[in-house]
Amino acid sequence: MKLFLMIASRHLLARKRQSLVSLMGIILGVAFFLTISSLMQGSEKDFIRRLVDNSPHITIVDEYRNPRLQPVQQFYKTGAIEIRSVKPLTETRGIRGYEQIMAYLYTTPGLLASPVLVGQALVSFAGKDISITLNGMIPEEIKKVSTIENYMIAGTIDDLIVNSDGIVIGSEMARKLSLTMGDNITITAPAGQVRTFKILGIFRTGRADFDTYQAFVSLKRTQALLNRPNRANNIVIKLPNPYQAHEMAAQIEKQIGYQSISWQEKSEDLLNTLVIRNIIMYSVVSAVLIVAAFGIYNVISTVVMEKHRDIAILKSMGFYKHEIQFIFVIEGLILGVVGCMFGLPLGSLLMYGLMQIKFKPPGSTELISMPLDWGYWQFLIATAFAMTAAIIAALLPARKAAMVQPVDILRGGI
Repeated sequence: MKLFLMIASRHLLARKRQSLVSLMGIILGVAFFLTISSLMQGSEKDFIRRLVDNSPHITIVDEYRNPRLQPVQQFYKTGAIEIRSVKPLTETRGIRGYEQIMAYLYTTPGLLASPVLVGQALVSFAGKDISITLNGMIPEEIKKVSTIENYMIAGTIDDLIVNSDGIVIGSEMARKLSLTMGDNITITAPAGQVRTFKILGIFRTGRADFDTYQAFVSLKRTQALLNRPNRANNIVIKLPNPYQAHEMAAQIEKQIGYQSISWQEKSEDLLNTLVIRNIIMYSVVSAVLIVAAFGIYNVISTVVMEKHRDIAILKSMGFYKHEIQFIFVIEGLILGVVGCMFGLPLGSLLMYGLMQIKFKPPGSTELISMPLDWGYWQFLIATAFAMTAAIIAALLPARKAAMVQPVDILRGGI
């Protein structure tokens, strides 16, 4: 083995400039591959983490995925029935009997749920108006399924238990309307109902739209304001394992009838976009290593052409074809290993530099740093791809070297 390494090293050192250029290609390829890969995976994991942490895993809404059956169809399930000129009843929107649904949901171990009544309203204060989304909830239960308590900068959600006429608003809404803790604001529902609420809490999530247009009040007060007594139009659910949401949502919908939407279904378009983005970016970054592999191929091919007589002498000394081939594969391995030895630290340095960059994403009010994935899998993937490219690039000229006929070379036939 030492002999093979010595011969391979001498071949590479004989063409220092070409070997160095190929080596630099591998180093830069590994560094960029590692950096871009960690950035893509980091941003994807950060997006999914925020999605899972800040959103319900399952949302039950007051709609049906398929049209509801008419009473006659329910009574004559197997009959041939034709229905014409059906005039659906106008009824108050909302999930009927949400308490019974909650009782059913809590039969699942570890599942947490909370009823919510969401509606539009108009906030008025000191001659200023702003349209908001009102979230009516039960304070004791919403904390189990929402992270809003973690973003409170004044007051708490629990304050709504003591004062049911209180409201919790976002920091951007407070800024735009010049509101402070303890102020009384007027909220008008679309149907014209008006009610006064006292500000008991302010939150800041860093998302400008959420901090501007979302507000939380007690469920009973929201039902009265929106004229939807004993109704909720959403039931939000958190699971011990968020990746079971799709299967659990289908099971719940089958049982209760109301449409149950998992976080995967709600964000399906975004998740598909992430997959397409990863394919494109990996293809682009992989091209850098493929170009570097061509450099290795050129170096070893040149060595094979220049060392025909040396190869013939080695064969005449008793070296087998696979041993000759192995020598040139080792040359590719040397370039690959050394390239990874320098490329991985360079990539880590680039990753660290990216983490120091602070920026404000669109729709955010706070500076954040680049999300990167420092998992060992990123380093393994970059190393494996670089080594594979180096070995494949070395195999083709190595096979050509193994086919050299020593008799023809030594007689001057070539």
